[in-house]
Amino acid sequence: MKKRIAIIGANEFQNPLILKAKEMGFETYVYAWKSGDIGEKTADHFIPISIIEKEKIWESCKNNKVASCVSIGSDLATHTVNYIQRKLGNPCNPLITDTIATNKYEMRKALLNAGIVCPRFLKATEVPKSEKLKDFSYPLIIKPVDRSGSRGIYKVNNYFELCEVINYSCKLSFSKEAIIEEFIDGNEYSCESISFAGKHTILQITKKFTTGAPHFIETGHKEPSDLADEYIGKIKNQITKALTALQITYGASHSEFKVDKEGNVHIIEIGARMGGDCIGSDLVHLSTGFDFVRMVIDTSLGIEPSFDLINEPKESFINFIFTLNDIEKYNEIKNKYNIIREKIDYKNISEKVTDSSSRHGYYIFTK
Repeated sequence: MKKRIAIIGANEFQNPLILKAKEMGFETYVYAWKSGDIGEKTADHFIPISIIEKEKIWESCKNNKVASCVSIGSDLATHTVNYIQRKLGNPCNPLITDTIATNKYEMRKALLNAGIVCPRFLKATEVPKSEKLKDFSYPLIIKPVDRSGSRGIYKVNNYFELCEVINYSCKLSFSKEAIIEEFIDGNEYSCESISFAGKHTILQITKKFTTGAPHFIETGHKEPSDLADEYIGKIKNQITKALTALQITYGASHSEFKVDKEGNVHIIEIGARMGGDCIGSDLVHLSTGFDFVRMVIDTSLGIEPSFDLINEPKESFINFIFTLNDIEKYNEIKNKYNIIREKIDYKNISEKVTDSSSRHGYYIFTK
């Protein structure tokens, strides 16, 4: 009988995990709210339970005798994955990591306690009194403490602007809390890693492109990054120190950071999961040759990840669709480079993009 595996989430960014598990010989049980996502069709068994209903998912996993539970690219799903993994007795991150790797305020505290330099930060549930910000230097960044996908992010240049947006940012938070922190200027990057029994291996560094202020919606990613070799060692040391501070011991992690004009590395936030936007699921294996998705499945079963190459590394990109101009750019690129995959919503292209979830598609290509 095939081994059975539970996968939390069924959307486009989870589908590579479903397909990889099936390729590895697993019978897949996929859990998500029914909404017509591709994973509902590619799964061997689709069970329509919301990804946050971990007790219901556990009962189903227990009854179906799954061997492990996995997900990629979702902070919200990590709570359920670790809950199921603990019930199964499989290796996973400790309970505290569920909080400090998904709550931006608790994360900042953990990093600061580990001696990692952080910007000034403050938690808010409403407009803070101006005296609380007297030691802060503008501009500031406002974010919900527990959301992703550029939701509720604002860059503000003064107290008046902060008062205008802070309540909306809190409203978008699951816990109704926002973090206020000093803005770090610099180019944006992310680092993809795999951990096993507390040992961290850096797989790739990604250059990130965004719309900039006020919402910093990601427009694309490039691997490998454009960072000079002189920075790589410094980045690896800082990231591995931060992963240890957050007690990430098993599985994928996605660390976002900036490098300022003096070459200093500033950690923005870290997720105990793969990078979304096809970074972990596609760009890493295209640009390194490593089978990152397989590593996630293996580590969930207590199997040390393999670093054998599955393809020749190539310069790899993902670009996102915001406007008709982006479609014109895609038409130029597809005639020059190797298109790996594309998904474009031509019908709604006139609608304004307000966060990552409202982008009109993407295309992945290699050079």
